[in-house]
Amino acid sequence: MTDASTGPVQAEITARLTAALSPTRLEVVNESAQHRGHMGDDGSGESHFRVVVESAAFVGRSRVDRQRLVNRALADLLAERVHALAIVARAPGEG
Repeated sequence: MTDASTGPVQAEITARLTAALSPTRLEVVNESAQHRGHMGDDGSGESHFRVVVESAAFVGRSRVDRQRLVNRALADLLAERVHALAIVARAPGEG
């Protein structure tokens, strides 16, 4: 889930999603380098992320409801530090 090159924002995303959703799978990928110089790049190297999260919390919920759960867990980060977040949210056993 994390490694030595993980920055503070990426680590915070991981910690919050782990606490909020108890995921069975969680990938938090920093894609900021792909957006260097584009709108929303604040120069921090931690402005654009992709998450893949699998959690029992998503069972029976729509795609929109799943994304709302993720967004709720990260609300202040999304408002203040993260410009873009791509979300793949699955229930266990979904492909």
